[in-house]
Amino acid sequence: MKNNSVVIAIVAGIAFFFAAIALGISYYQTKKPVKTVSVVGLAEKDFTSDLIVWNLSYDVLDMDMKQAYTTVKNQNSIVKEFLKSKGIKDSEMDFRNISTSPKYDSRWDDGHWAEVFQGYEAEQRIRIESKDVDKIEKIIREISDLYDQNIRISSEEPEYYYTKLADLKIEMLAEASKNARERAETITKNAGGKLGDLKTATAGVFQITAPNSSEDSYSWGGAFNTSSKQKHVSINMRLTYTVK
Repeated sequence: MKNNSVVIAIVAGIAFFFAAIALGISYYQTKKPVKTVSVVGLAEKDFTSDLIVWNLSYDVLDMDMKQAYTTVKNQNSIVKEFLKSKGIKDSEMDFRNISTSPKYDSRWDDGHWAEVFQGYEAEQRIRIESKDVDKIEKIIREISDLYDQNIRISSEEPEYYYTKLADLKIEMLAEASKNARERAETITKNAGGKLGDLKTATAGVFQITAPNSSEDSYSWGGAFNTSSKQKHVSINMRLTYTVK
């Protein structure tokens, strides 16, 4: 009976010993530092805008508010006919509501500034949005012809956009990720290691600037150029891999 107790104690001791070893190995495996490599991949591309937005306006000044409004309303038909003759569709034109407001001029009079009533100003604003960018650019250069019809036209600089931006973002993210993986593989191979699993992936800011411009290419919120028809897009991806 006593011998059986000794055997049981020895077996239990051996089991405890190996269990402790296994536990120690497991602890070491979980606590030992994991080798990783972090890389930043970059994707860049030049593209051409496919949507143009153009705002223009004209106004009339008259001492009679009703007459100012009527004059601008009559000019609307002239301007609309001019734009349509140049190829702009009704669906591309948005004539906003005519706004009317009193206009004053500050003058120095008898030792003090005085507000002198000039009349009522009626203004018409138009927004033109078209995918025919070249056509609108040509009309912008010809809009001054309306001066000959006593219309005080004012043209703003056009804005340029891209309607397939969502697809472009996906394409650029894929390219930046591919570039990052290629860099990671080169680094680990040259160091004698082998690339493991992807641990983390973080996308950078999507930047749209004018090509070869002095714009802030890496602004915090992401540059979004609308003044240039030709654009340059860039994005980076930071990937972290384990190393075997």
